[in-house]
Amino acid sequence: MTRIPNSEFKERITKLQTAMAKEGYDIVMAYGNEAEPQFVRYLSDYWPSFETAGVLIPAEGEPLLLIGPESYTYAADRSRIPEIRLLKAFRESSEPEYPGKKLDSFSDVIDEVMHGKPVKKFGVAGLSLVTIGVYSALTEALGAVPVTKADDIVMGIRMIKTENELACMRKAAEITAKAFDYVLENIRPGMTEMQVVGLALGKMHELGAERESYPHWVLTGEGSNQAISRPRQKVITPGDMTMIQIGARVEGYASSIGRPVVFGKATARQKAMIDAGYAGQNAVLSYIKAGLCAGDVARHYENSLAEIGFGDYLLYGPCHGNGMMEGEAPWIENNSTWILKENMTFCLDVFLGDAQTKTGLRMEDVIRITKDGAENLTHYPQKLFEL
Repeated sequence: MTRIPNSEFKERITKLQTAMAKEGYDIVMAYGNEAEPQFVRYLSDYWPSFETAGVLIPAEGEPLLLIGPESYTYAADRSRIPEIRLLKAFRESSEPEYPGKKLDSFSDVIDEVMHGKPVKKFGVAGLSLVTIGVYSALTEALGAVPVTKADDIVMGIRMIKTENELACMRKAAEITAKAFDYVLENIRPGMTEMQVVGLALGKMHELGAERESYPHWVLTGEGSNQAISRPRQKVITPGDMTMIQIGARVEGYASSIGRPVVFGKATARQKAMIDAGYAGQNAVLSYIKAGLCAGDVARHYENSLAEIGFGDYLLYGPCHGNGMMEGEAPWIENNSTWILKENMTFCLDVFLGDAQTKTGLRMEDVIRITKDGAENLTHYPQKLFEL
């Protein structure tokens, strides 16, 4: 079974505490919710449902998993962190009161990990996700101590994947590719976008995925120029170019494949757009490697598509980070100044939108950066799919 061992979760805490010492943090709290569990799951393997959650990490000593009032039996079954505390602040959004239930406060858990010593610097990884209720309770407990955004020190560890993480990502990629094959074998005109998404989800679970990487979408014909979307009740009709966008999750690690399919013979305009999408992918794959400035990769990509007349079809840079989330930091954009490193992983994500026809497509695969180039983990065929 593909799985991250307990020893690696302990190593993550140790690496984070080393990074905290360099930045002068007394405590960092990783925060997550049901939609974006990344920071919490990376450190504890716990994925909150309904409620939110946090991992409280002191500069020295053992971490605590912080959860809502209803999830103890669930968290105890899954968490790699043995010490779990229940806080009212992490309750579900309907805000039940839980009268008579003994719950800890932020003051309680901060005192516990600090052993009575004062806190001078407190950071939150996932700060942009924090609800007003959690933030208010936290700042009340901290008093005059400000809350600092600490996403970067956790992401600095997460960006470089270990062999265990890569094994999970390869398994997720394998399931995604098989599910995509299944969709292509069973999709047909007359089906709705929602029904096609159902094909993918059912097959992924059958193959061993724990869940999808993100809410899938399939968009057909007019209105498919939506870079982020959800499936509709729209029916696929002959002649449509249909965007299929799916991905499986394994042990927390996300994968993704995007390809357009034409029902019937592709028109010249559809074929030109599909050829441009693959050209964009190949411009990146032939150029990217460890040691390059990320901004140079984005500019090379943009210039390549502009040269073939598709510069105006672009919306964003060619790659975004991939791991615990399908879309995580960092993004490769034309203003990026950071340097690519071996074992960073990305979605190679080419989105082209045609404003005139209101159609669009996405070519997406997951890649790993190597010293000489890139390993394509999903490696789905680059071809004109005419069904």
